[in-house]
Amino acid sequence: MPSRPAPLLEVTDLRVERDAPILRGISWRVEPGQHWVMLGPNGCGKTSLLKAILAYLVPSSGEIALFGKKFGAADWRQLRLHIGLVTAAVHHFIPPLETALETVISGKYAQLDLWGKISAADRRQARLILKKIGARSLADRAWLHLSQGERQRILVGRALMARPRLLILDEPCAGLDPVARERFLGFISKLGRSSRAPALVLVTHHAEEITPVFSHALVLKGGRVLASGPLRTVLTGRILSDAFGAPARLMRRSGRYRLTLRPGHATLF
Repeated sequence: MPSRPAPLLEVTDLRVERDAPILRGISWRVEPGQHWVMLGPNGCGKTSLLKAILAYLVPSSGEIALFGKKFGAADWRQLRLHIGLVTAAVHHFIPPLETALETVISGKYAQLDLWGKISAADRRQARLILKKIGARSLADRAWLHLSQGERQRILVGRALMARPRLLILDEPCAGLDPVARERFLGFISKLGRSSRAPALVLVTHHAEEITPVFSHALVLKGGRVLASGPLRTVLTGRILSDAFGAPARLMRRSGRYRLTLRPGHATLF
């Protein structure tokens, strides 16, 4: 029988402690072909887990493996090049006059504020990516003149420039108006369905941002895994009520979700 491919990401009994526990025995496994949602309230440990995976936060105990290689036994700087990260946290590091094309190219070299001569091959590849993400017309537009939604799309293109095997979208809809958010989510869904797409991990605390392209969910609460597995079994009103600490009702229509508090409470999302 052919051997089973190694998980793209495997976290085993991960603990992070500083003055107090931050992550408490997290275990999580992302297989090729899966698209995950990481869901939970503010302060549940989502950002800390991402930082630990990317080696920006050192674990107190437990194991992390990327693409079959364990943390501490491999060059994490090289492995990290195969992870695309889209986060609004980098917006203010991108030079205002840098063009969208240059920002996309910078992803190949894991640079912010691209410097050095750009090769013709890099320009060709970046233009192909801009076409793929529906942003070809933005190639020569400066970062300063891009809308929030356009910037998020360009950052996805930047991540794709490195041909990642895993693409992490860290609250990518923050700051987007409802129309821009739906357009962006549609774009991500199309990307996830494309051939040879990287595995997606969408980090959010909004159930309404979960589209049918996602197959699995990881729900965190208080630095622990509350639930993990296929979306249809994990995404329930009971589990989300527990996660957010309020009696909630989850509704699903046409593959999309909406979470509301029970009568007598305000709407959650």
